[in-house]
Amino acid sequence: MSGETDLQKILASISPILLPKEYIFATFPNTPYGAHPHLSPLASFQEAEGLTLILPRTQADQHKIPYQTTYRCITLQIHSSLDAVGLTAAVATQLAQHNLSANVLAAYYHDHIFVQSANAHKAMKAIQELSN
Repeated sequence: MSGETDLQKILASISPILLPKEYIFATFPNTPYGAHPHLSPLASFQEAEGLTLILPRTQADQHKIPYQTTYRCITLQIHSSLDAVGLTAAVATQLAQHNLSANVLAAYYHDHIFVQSANAHKAMKAIQELSN
């Protein structure tokens, strides 16, 4: 199933949900993917400088992995296409208008927005306004 590409339809059906866990972004300089099999990241990205893992806060605390900020994840339940144009910009602009940062991760079926934990409910409200 390919996802929706019409931005107006996507925004009308955005249906955000706030995941219950807190997450952190951890970096492991000069570390290849798979070097930490004892960790269960929600997501990862291999950069030239090293490996970035998005981990549940509880797991980071358990393994004494340093982090600066905690985040909550807002998942947009609409199945948007990876080829859809404008969704990331619309969400980021909406959050910026409320002075909220957004760290967006697009996966195959859904987009996921990481916002600072303290601002999660404010961000949910702002994103919900997009569908009105």
